[in-house]
Amino acid sequence: MKKSTGSIDKEIGSRVRMRRISVGMSQEKLGDMLGLTFQQVQKYEKGTNRISVGRLVDIAKILGVDIDFFFNGIRSGKAGSGFAEEAGSPYISEVMSTPEGLQLIRTFTAIKNPKIRRSIVQLVSVLASQDETEERSS
Repeated sequence: MKKSTGSIDKEIGSRVRMRRISVGMSQEKLGDMLGLTFQQVQKYEKGTNRISVGRLVDIAKILGVDIDFFFNGIRSGKAGSGFAEEAGSPYISEVMSTPEGLQLIRTFTAIKNPKIRRSIVQLVSVLASQDETEERSS
């Protein structure tokens, strides 16, 4: 019987994708370095196939991160099982896995002037509230 994958597998896969894209590596290149097809890398990134710990260590080395990069902030899913702080927003990894999100982060972090950065955050906040207002009225 095949073990099914879960939300943690999808989260780890999305973090692999996010890191791979941020270093400018294709699925094909990562697959070649792991001795896999790009389709297998796709399945890992979508969470369709579970990544073994050994394979995740290899992926971490290739992508230049510590293995904890893939687990940081992931909760066990058991409610009330400890004193851990609440996890960060899940949308961060979703945004970082898109080309637009990565471009936004890269260009924003290149801006060194704090006043300009604050202005950009204010601009984006205004645009988001206008978008929400338009969405509700349609």
